[in-house]
Amino acid sequence: MEKNDANFTPIFDGKTLTGWHFVPRLPVPRAPGEPGPDPTTEKYQQAAQTCGKWTVEDGAITGRQDPPGSGYGGYLLSDGLYEDFELIFEARPDWPADTGILVRASALGSQGFQILLDHRRSGNIGGIYGNGIGGFHGISFTLDATYDEQGNPAGLRLEDPSTTIEPLTPDKPALLDYAANGEEFLSIWKWNDWNTFKIRVVGASPRITVHINDMKISEMNTADLKHPFYDAAKVRELLGSKGHIAFEIHDNDPGMGVARWAPNAACRWRNIRIRELSQSGNETTI
Repeated sequence: MEKNDANFTPIFDGKTLTGWHFVPRLPVPRAPGEPGPDPTTEKYQQAAQTCGKWTVEDGAITGRQDPPGSGYGGYLLSDGLYEDFELIFEARPDWPADTGILVRASALGSQGFQILLDHRRSGNIGGIYGNGIGGFHGISFTLDATYDEQGNPAGLRLEDPSTTIEPLTPDKPALLDYAANGEEFLSIWKWNDWNTFKIRVVGASPRITVHINDMKISEMNTADLKHPFYDAAKVRELLGSKGHIAFEIHDNDPGMGVARWAPNAACRWRNIRIRELSQSGNETTI
């Protein structure tokens, strides 16, 4: 993996949040043009009061709900805007912690193409979700945890479909141009350790490719994506050609509660580096 490649530029200094800023995790319409949320509701107003808690600990950006167990999340956005690029970082989530990495994200954080890091029951890691841009859900497996004799989570396994809270319907893997299966994913994922992601984003309606620990996990061509609530032209108009990179702290919905984000859970990111590309997918030259 190109973590130390001189062509990749660090966008996190390992010590401070310089170059990053946080915003609340506010509700947004499912897709461009749909009615927006009511900002007078208690849920909206409570969400607006917290951005999550973002700190730098042991050389890693660390995200938690604030206050712990509040059920409300937030986003950490890059100050920089990026068009076509390859992004490399390492991530280490607690269980359960439902997070993700948005690319071409709007200033709200909650609109963009999300690479999933749903480290919780019925979650997926490495799939692609349309956050506020149609709600499409390109995944090919769902996960659950194994537990030791004391009842502590001890590893990942494939979920039993009969007990899922988020069914893997046939339309979801059909959205992907390439999808590793669950057994392949489990063969490379490191529990309670750092895992290296490489995300490639190229095109006005981008082709997105995700590798984890050097294994290709997913690929999606959003220019040709067919989904009832996704309109490529409207999404281009909403997001533009450049966007933020955003890390997510999820909120806790009534259906899943603390099974989505445990009261003291955190996710951590480190060694965040980027290589900007031309529209042809080649490295930008100056």
